[in-house]
Formats: sequence, C-alpha cells, structure tokens
Amino acid sequence: MKIAKVVSLVGVFAMTIVLIYGFTVGNFASDGSEILSNPWGIVSLVDLYVGFGLFSLWIIYREEKIYKMVIWVVLMMVLGFFTGSLYVLIALIQSSGDMDRFFYGKKRIKNEN
Repeated sequence: MKIAKVVSLVGVFAMTIVLIYGFTVGNFASDGSEILSNPWGIVSLVDLYVGFGLFSLWIIYREEKIYKMVIWVVLMMVLGFFTGSLYVLIALIQSSGDMDRFFYGKKRIKNEN
C-alpha cells in the first residue's frame, strides 16, 4: 500500500510539472494539429482516451454520488492521468490499507452489512 501511495504521488507531481510545461510553453492549437496529422499521433490519442474511459469506469463504479462521478470523469478527460493519479492517491488514503475498500469504495461496506 505504501508503494502504491508513493507511485501515485510521483504521478501527481510528474503530471503537474508536464501540464504546467505544456500549458506555458506549448501551443495547443498548432501542436494538436501536428499530432492529428500523424497516424501514430492518432493511434496514441485513441489509446490514451480508451485508457481514460476504462479508468473512468472504475471511478463511476466506486463513487456513489452522480455529481462526484461527473466531476472526476470530466477532470479525467481534460487533465488525464494527473486526475487518475490524484484519484488513486485519495482512494488509497481513504481505504486505510484495506484493498477491498480501495477497489470498491463504500460499496464494499454496504455489501458486508
């Protein structure tokens, strides 16, 4: 559990740095058109968003409130695995070492009663 927390924290920091770099140095319109003009750029984007979608399914399953699901999924689609890393870190902290609670959230608690 400690290793997972460290990995997710490193992910949050790494994504924070590259997002800041991208937003301050890059030009989304011109850089995005270059990516979309390259077949492997398209493959990479589809691969990335399939991963975002699959990760979002876990978020939707874990969260009980619709507004939380929507917020997390929108953030996932916009900020990518910065959001994924942050979500995992929060879930690990809230689970207090219980892997079932980490994976299932409060749904595990309801099912035990």
